[in-house]
Amino acid sequence: MGNRKYFGTDGIRGKVGDSPVTPDFVLKLGWAAGKVLSRHGSRKVILGKDTRISGYMLESALEAGLASAGLSASFTGPMPTPAVAYLTRTFRAEAGIVISASHNPFYDNGIKFFSTDGTKLPDDVERAIEAEMEKPLTCVESSQLGKASRIVDASGRYIEFCKGSFPGELSLNGLKIVVDCAHGATYHIAPMVLRELGATVSTIGCEPNGMNINEQCGATDVRLLQKQVVAEGADVGLAFDGDGDRLIMVDNQGHKVDGDQIIYIIAREGLRQGQLCGGIVGTLMSNMGLELALKQSGIPFTRARIGDRYVLEKMKEYGWRMGAENSGHVILLDKTTAGDGIIAGLQVLAAMARNGMGLRDLCGGIQLLPQILLNVHFSGKRNPLESESIRQLTQQAESELSGTGRLLLRKSGTESLIRVMVEGKDEKLVNTLAQRIADAVQTFA
Repeated sequence: MGNRKYFGTDGIRGKVGDSPVTPDFVLKLGWAAGKVLSRHGSRKVILGKDTRISGYMLESALEAGLASAGLSASFTGPMPTPAVAYLTRTFRAEAGIVISASHNPFYDNGIKFFSTDGTKLPDDVERAIEAEMEKPLTCVESSQLGKASRIVDASGRYIEFCKGSFPGELSLNGLKIVVDCAHGATYHIAPMVLRELGATVSTIGCEPNGMNINEQCGATDVRLLQKQVVAEGADVGLAFDGDGDRLIMVDNQGHKVDGDQIIYIIAREGLRQGQLCGGIVGTLMSNMGLELALKQSGIPFTRARIGDRYVLEKMKEYGWRMGAENSGHVILLDKTTAGDGIIAGLQVLAAMARNGMGLRDLCGGIQLLPQILLNVHFSGKRNPLESESIRQLTQQAESELSGTGRLLLRKSGTESLIRVMVEGKDEKLVNTLAQRIADAVQTFA
């Protein structure tokens, strides 16, 4: 990663009004990004956002900064992160910028960048932008200033792109689907895509007001979706996060289907269709059950660091086309360049339609091991992971698991949290060990 001052694993993120998510910082960031990106020739940047109220303010600040460096911003309005990646590619823009804090609460926001080919910006470009931030802001000649415009029918273009990833010989006729858009950026797109492919769709989380994004709904909280699927007798439920790059599904009995199970279904279907190139990249958080199920099908599997950018790096290194995080980021490089909740969902629905099987049956070949993830807040002053007593406790827990499970402690890349993950065959032991370590971290923090 290098020692970057502002960029984390997923762009720049924080509480609105606190540094660095302030209008003056974002103005300067727009200018610095403009200075670096304009060296490459094109003068256009695609600028999208999710539905949080602070998007208006940050969009204006970014646009002013870009214009002062001579770049023109094309606004998409509320648009899923992967849609901005797609539009950046199709418009041959210099870059795409998304104003979003993904699955975080409404009072957080952030800035993500895409390169001209619709992938995350390389580290060296992020470092060049940070270096530019240290310089005083200047303004190009008036004749060189950037302009602002709006992309007409950005959502219509993306809807057609999503539908194009669904096999032409199949349809969703006869499927009853509940979709939860987390009051986020997919609210005006996902239901439309599913309806146009023939499904009967009912919606939740499709009335964004700027402050209800991810609030007890969407991919980070599927309880509402689980209830609704069962109450309506629906075949399946799809839940997206605030910016539409994550997907969690729910089967007809209300059981949650996570990113590990989703990538398993897509990989198995790829194998059946003779379209699986290589293997699957997961992360350190991917359930051991996924590894075992893929092994049984003869599909290679490897783990990357946590974060979709690292999954993508590993996919490119191996020349593989599929990767996922269990949180619901699913990257299908044969379909698009970034994690895309809608496109991942369509591939699972295609497997259901082609095989005449329910989601529950498609998950039959994968048994997830009991896994618990506890989030412990810490002040950030001292790092509990550097404590000798916590190291010893971790070693002791690993010996208790004795090769039948895994333990992982890590700092969150986006919040002041220590994540404690324990998995193994014995659910009671898993819970005990996780709680013991979390308590120790809590005491230390």
